[in-house]
Amino acid sequence: MEQKELTMPTKYEPQSIEKGRYEWWLKGKFFEAESDLEKEPYTIVIPPPNVTGKLHLGHAWDTTLQDILTRMKRMQGYDVLWLPGMDHAGIATQAKVEEKLREEGKTRYDLGREKFLEETWKWKAEYADFIRQQWSKLGLGLDYSRERFTLDEGLSNAVREVFVSLYNEGLIYRGEYIINWDPATKTALSDIEVIYKDVQGAFYHMNYPLADGSGSIEVATTRPETMLGDTGVAVHPDDERYKHLIGKTVILPIIGREIPIVADDYVDMEFGSGAVKITPAHDPNDFEIGNRHNLERVLVMNEDGTMNEKAGKYNGLDRFECRKQIVKDLQDAGVLFKIEEHLHSVGHSERSGAVVEPYLSTQWFVKMQPLADKAIELQKGEEKVNFVPDRFEKIYMHWIENIRDWCISRQLWWGHRIPAWYHKETGEIYVGHEAPGDEENWEQDKDVLDTWFSSALWPFSTMGWPNTEENDFKRYYPNNCLVTGYDIITFWVSRMIFQGLKFTDDRPFRDVLIHGLVRDAEGRKMSKSLGNGVDPMEVIDKYGADSLRYFLSTGSSPGQDLRFSMEKIEAVWNFANKIWNASRFALMNMDGLTYEEIDLSGEKSVADKWILTRLNDTIDTVTKLAEKYEFGEVGRALYNFIWDDLCDWYIEMAKLPLYGEDEKAKLTTRSVLAYVLDNTMRLLHPFMPFITEEIWQNLPHQGESITIAAWPQVDLSLSDQSAAGEMKLLMDIIHSVRTIRAEVNTPMSKKIKMLLKARDEEVLAALEKNKHFIERFCNPEELEIAINITPPEKSMSAVVTGAELFLPLAGLINIDEEIARLEKEWDKWNKEVERVQKKLSNEKFISKAPQSIVDEERAKEKDYLEKSLTVEQRIKELKES
Repeated sequence: MEQKELTMPTKYEPQSIEKGRYEWWLKGKFFEAESDLEKEPYTIVIPPPNVTGKLHLGHAWDTTLQDILTRMKRMQGYDVLWLPGMDHAGIATQAKVEEKLREEGKTRYDLGREKFLEETWKWKAEYADFIRQQWSKLGLGLDYSRERFTLDEGLSNAVREVFVSLYNEGLIYRGEYIINWDPATKTALSDIEVIYKDVQGAFYHMNYPLADGSGSIEVATTRPETMLGDTGVAVHPDDERYKHLIGKTVILPIIGREIPIVADDYVDMEFGSGAVKITPAHDPNDFEIGNRHNLERVLVMNEDGTMNEKAGKYNGLDRFECRKQIVKDLQDAGVLFKIEEHLHSVGHSERSGAVVEPYLSTQWFVKMQPLADKAIELQKGEEKVNFVPDRFEKIYMHWIENIRDWCISRQLWWGHRIPAWYHKETGEIYVGHEAPGDEENWEQDKDVLDTWFSSALWPFSTMGWPNTEENDFKRYYPNNCLVTGYDIITFWVSRMIFQGLKFTDDRPFRDVLIHGLVRDAEGRKMSKSLGNGVDPMEVIDKYGADSLRYFLSTGSSPGQDLRFSMEKIEAVWNFANKIWNASRFALMNMDGLTYEEIDLSGEKSVADKWILTRLNDTIDTVTKLAEKYEFGEVGRALYNFIWDDLCDWYIEMAKLPLYGEDEKAKLTTRSVLAYVLDNTMRLLHPFMPFITEEIWQNLPHQGESITIAAWPQVDLSLSDQSAAGEMKLLMDIIHSVRTIRAEVNTPMSKKIKMLLKARDEEVLAALEKNKHFIERFCNPEELEIAINITPPEKSMSAVVTGAELFLPLAGLINIDEEIARLEKEWDKWNKEVERVQKKLSNEKFISKAPQSIVDEERAKEKDYLEKSLTVEQRIKELKES
């Protein structure tokens, strides 16, 4: 294979190298699952973004992590399916479309259901295009041939199948219940769509007169407008103050209705007066008490939060306006005798922000306990869903162990229409996939299902279920990993688990990788009100997708929030620029090397052996950490290897043979450079796909694209720990010389005498063998290497593992300052000795740590002790001179 002409521009410009690359990947179909039965499948389904708007940084983070996993697995030889798709997002999307219509002076009722849905589908098409454009800018390796939408025909069929099946089993039922009601959007909300905020309110204390005229009983409320629906007063059966009143009645003020006093254990005798007014149609606890005592349910409010005809003279008033009016009327009547300020937690709709009203309504529910029991049992076995980090399993288990029935009906037009029909004459209910035969006499339920009902089926409905013979379902289910934020564990993760268990008899995914939220640099949540939001596309336009991806994926540990910082994005751009420049230098010095000409069998320098050893170490580290989802640590390992080892050390040392006359040495160096860069680009590719593809295409390589190149493997035949030790010695010497020169303001261009005292013959041989590196990078006027060296007077010194370094700098050195410097160094080594000895004296560490780690610590102890003694001796010599 011929080496192509170098096409890399002089300057790193992410915009130019990213342009057109994604389309090239898609044209090559590199991201499409192969259904290759010889390969092990690996599946991730994208958490479907809502078609309500454009993607934010949280989406970018979430999808980047998935892209890293799928790119890595594809390179490791798996048959990878990363399935894209979007969610119809019932309430959120309908609210956006209605807002758009309001700006045009219209409502959905002006259009009617069909025309409104047409408008909503147009909205979906427009925003789905936005989302796909953003996916492409991020470089996401998605299989678009399998893209799904929660309202497409296949998923709608799955939703109907689940609803009908659960209904036939008695796990879906219709009933009156106190639900969370959003008066703004006029729809039911599930418990987890209600956000509680502390609000300054009041306790209104009233006296309800006893019907027999013998006195009154004190009750209190925070919502006086609901008293119009009171149908009882409850007291504790053991409360001596009220035992004689149980069974009597009171007259409900304003309305004049006679209501009973009942005894119920729910009442707290210590709270307030110990008597509680009961409003079964407007409070969930009162609803339960009302059921126990057969109290009437009187609904006094309309769906939009206004009072109805049962509210008497307040009919038509807004609930809060009614509150003001009724308080005044009760005060005028002498019923309301005290108002005390009260800070209390009030539920607000997550979608509209309106105060949620506990409201009696006929809704559809899922009976959750049987489904939850199965999910709880799953977590006790080996085939459980693994949460990463595992602490998030507690959040999941707490919710599922304290489950309540799930209200799944929503009073919307956009969504999965409930597959239930009501007979116009008899009121009979029919539930099925299609309408009953005699359609004229049947009317379909106008409501739709909660968005989360269809999202809960996403891991298997996207694979062709309920057709279990569908190839994709048989091959790619269950999914390997779900990547999502901790904020939707209860909304979504839990529901996918219990629905997956119920309908596939398997967990929907093996692992759940949890990430946090993206916050601003000060740790605040990003929001419109604070004006601190960041558009990921604007970041990409400035710094490139690779810089954003690398920052997002390596900027925190699993489960932790991420603080966004433009300075850190810029630092990643600098890293990418360093990679670009180093790769370009290497490629310019390849001299047309082809893949077939790469030869690692020649005589290698200590630098060659060391970089190949470090590459092996990095491949091993990166692979192991990535398998554990520790991408922050992967980022550190890659950064240290690429920036420090490859760019700052190896490429600089490679210049010696590359600029020399030895053609064999040149070929070996070029081969090592090509091999190391190839493997480095592959390791980095899942994080920075664009720059790595561009560089890889210019390297001597086999294959069409880095996306389908093999993941790097450790080659032990190329590891040489002895050479790595020699290289460390050289690096320590060069670093020490540079540090000393800087301290005494002696530039590297100024030649100075240099003495190296070797500890033993082995170190001496290593120094002699690599003398040319020391001469090149330390620029000595004269270099002496020996075992027996007497330190010259007035010389700066440094201790490295296995040797001492002396630089006679007469006239530039202050003895007192040098002693002070060495005393600091002595103190440093003593602290290291103390630290490692403390570790080695810990029996738990010795018994639990792998032997290799213990041996490593013992070697450090020996090294630090030796350095401490050598520095101490040097201080003594200087003080005596």
